[in-house]
Amino acid sequence: MNINSISKDDLPWIVEYDSDKCMLCGKCVAVCSFGAIKVDVQKRKKVGAISNEEGFQIDADQKAIPVIKQVIDEHKFCRGCGVCTKVCPNGAIKVSRNKTEIFGTRYRAKTSDSVKRGGRTNIHTEGRTLDKIKVGRISQMTDPSLDAIRHTFDLRTNLGRVVSPENLNFKVENGNLVEDKTKTLPVNTSIYPIIISDMSIGALSPRMWEAISIAVAYLNEVKNIPIRMSSGEGGIPDRLLKSKYLKYMILQIASGHFGWNRIINAMPYMQEDPAGILIKIGQGAKPGDGGLLMAEKNVKLIQEIRGVPKADLLSPPNHQGLYSIEESVQKMFLSMNCAFKFKVPVAIKVAASATSVSVYNNLLRDPYNIVGGFFIDGIAGGTGAAHEISLNHTGHPIVSKLRDCYLAAVHQGKQGQIPIYAGGGIGMNGNLAADTFKMICLGASGVFIGKLILQIAGCVGNDFGKCNACNTGRCPIGITTQNPKLTQRLDVDTVAQNIVNYILATDIELKKLLAPVGNSTLPIGRSDALVCVDRNVSKRLKIQYAC
Repeated sequence: MNINSISKDDLPWIVEYDSDKCMLCGKCVAVCSFGAIKVDVQKRKKVGAISNEEGFQIDADQKAIPVIKQVIDEHKFCRGCGVCTKVCPNGAIKVSRNKTEIFGTRYRAKTSDSVKRGGRTNIHTEGRTLDKIKVGRISQMTDPSLDAIRHTFDLRTNLGRVVSPENLNFKVENGNLVEDKTKTLPVNTSIYPIIISDMSIGALSPRMWEAISIAVAYLNEVKNIPIRMSSGEGGIPDRLLKSKYLKYMILQIASGHFGWNRIINAMPYMQEDPAGILIKIGQGAKPGDGGLLMAEKNVKLIQEIRGVPKADLLSPPNHQGLYSIEESVQKMFLSMNCAFKFKVPVAIKVAASATSVSVYNNLLRDPYNIVGGFFIDGIAGGTGAAHEISLNHTGHPIVSKLRDCYLAAVHQGKQGQIPIYAGGGIGMNGNLAADTFKMICLGASGVFIGKLILQIAGCVGNDFGKCNACNTGRCPIGITTQNPKLTQRLDVDTVAQNIVNYILATDIELKKLLAPVGNSTLPIGRSDALVCVDRNVSKRLKIQYAC
């Protein structure tokens, strides 16, 4: 053995196998999409005693028996997804985290590359800010709380520019309020405060993307919950572009402009306008960097939608035609707004950073009133296309930066004019309603979620290094892969139903939080409803400290 080669003790996950329980059905090997385990032969010595005329004689018999072994390889290593454990009928195999692993060091030394993990950040040293904030203002005697079951709540927010009162298209004549036809108001729509974030066909499997689309359509059409879904970069299926369900989709245009030829060509045949246009400047998981869709995931369907050959698809780190905030506003004004006849709100998405407030301030001063939303994405956002170094070390936590942007608008007296949508780790603790409510109280008009949707669908990964192989195209659940054998593991109807159920539960929980505060509408910017158990956080966010 070469002592410099990777050993089992170096790997991040150890496969524990009990041959006495194993019935050699082969399910674990068949289901492992990473090739991290294999069938092998193990020599064993069976020692026994044989009686004869002279007494007893020790007999040692060597046998070769089939066993399951962990593959020791820098490319076929166990990601800890645990799917082998799920399918084993006898509990003969399981995976455990290796607390002494140095795989990152070994991998870099062996391959001259870093471990590229998709999905999530894997460093947790700061503690979670949202968990330190509580809803502390409860209406009781002097300001009665509402009945969460019987009261009617309006859980809707704005997508689109909201103009100040003096710019409304009304004027007073002879004591009467009349419409001023010389003024035209920017487009504004009323939507649910939770948006399913931009995850493209390509990053997700077609079946997963379809399941999300079905859930969104059902929530709108049947449950009257006006939730919206962002397409992600890369376009959408032609039949969806020409269907009535396009009105629930926010079409994203990112730096690669992938898929936009198909969208433009479909415009004459669209039955409905899209819910919005989102120009992605940056993303929280990889700020200042472009995404990568590997050729392995760029299958025929993706090639057709995006209009590209089978190759690695690398998005540039920035829009090649946008070099300033002012120019980006003009680009939106001249292209997207004109293309959809000023009937569709146009928003931008940026990565949270030290410059986010400057960007937002410039957009607030836009004299054309055409910027319809400001999406700001924090470091805890996840993606299958991000490099490990970006996921773990580049970006800005979302809570303080949301608060900075909102207070900057308050300082100008322009709060609410450009709605802020915040994302990046929302729902990480499993409770989307609580996180959403707290973010709204801090100034957000709504939130957007991505990896939580994947967890609802059955993703086995987590924020502590488990699985996180979205970028490899070998997702064991069929969520982030284009491999037809793996995508068949995903039940579209079940995933859609799970997403619907989760949103319905969140809707009830949001009302349960609104009622004791005494609000029947969203408490945007009502930071007086919050208290914080961390003195530094309370000082930074300008909310009440409690102990």
